[in-house]
Amino acid sequence: MPDLSAQKPELINFGDFNQWVTRNIKESRIIGGNERQVFEIGPTQTINGDKAYTNLGGSPWATSNVMAKVCGITKTSNAVFPDVRSGNDKCARLSTVLEQCKAIGIINIDVVVAGTIFLGQMFEPIKSTSDPYSKMEMGVPFDKRPAALVYDYKLFIPEGNTRMYSSGFGSKKTLQGSDKAEVFIYLQRRWEDAEGNLYAKRVATAREHHTKSSNGWVNGHRLELHYGNISHEPYFKPYMDLLPKEKSYCARNSKGKVVPVQEVGWDSADAKPTHMMIMLSAGSGEPYVGTVGTNFWVDNVALEY
Repeated sequence: MPDLSAQKPELINFGDFNQWVTRNIKESRIIGGNERQVFEIGPTQTINGDKAYTNLGGSPWATSNVMAKVCGITKTSNAVFPDVRSGNDKCARLSTVLEQCKAIGIINIDVVVAGTIFLGQMFEPIKSTSDPYSKMEMGVPFDKRPAALVYDYKLFIPEGNTRMYSSGFGSKKTLQGSDKAEVFIYLQRRWEDAEGNLYAKRVATAREHHTKSSNGWVNGHRLELHYGNISHEPYFKPYMDLLPKEKSYCARNSKGKVVPVQEVGWDSADAKPTHMMIMLSAGSGEPYVGTVGTNFWVDNVALEY
């Protein structure tokens, strides 16, 4: 008999990537004054002008695409694109790119950007390349207990064995080892103390690295969630561990202030989460590190129960 308890994966809102917001933003004249398109995942529409973006239409998705205003200069960065999968079916293409901003005698910035999408939001305009985690809110309220994250993907990583580090001001560095595409889903139980600090325990974990170019699309890829403390399990990898304090993602507290969410331990396997974090990225290194030319296509991101 068929398993009547099995359910079709539940698509995350806008997780089929068939709808996109197109932002037409004119950069400052001193760096060329070009109008660039910056894309966001949300209900189909066009926004003209350098307006700070906030999530529209109930879309939970944010991207690494941003508008920045640094030293009075308006600059955009776009590393996440809508792409055609077949016919009218679209997907998201996450690319690792080198964004350049040059004005003789005033500014000379090169920044490596790994195309990334995540549940949460970016805080625009970006005013510097320092402390990147403070410029984003990672995670959305969530209290269910899914079994897995399911998605389709295609991956191209250029041949070679190097990555580039470039954070803007300062010298570029070549690092050994090619980059990897990365996907994770964390469930957390968060709380706030009297001073407005945010803390969390990890309820469930799933994180993986894709290390090789794929042979076309891989459909229905399943990333299983593991509940409770997994640090002693045979499948545990160091990158699945609790987030160290200095690499904490941020969220708004009850006072509206953006503060780090400090993971202070593993929760029990039967705990009820309060928040879900999902990220898919063309890179897996530190901020401003990546193998330029990597392309990670993703589609149909869903939760299996």
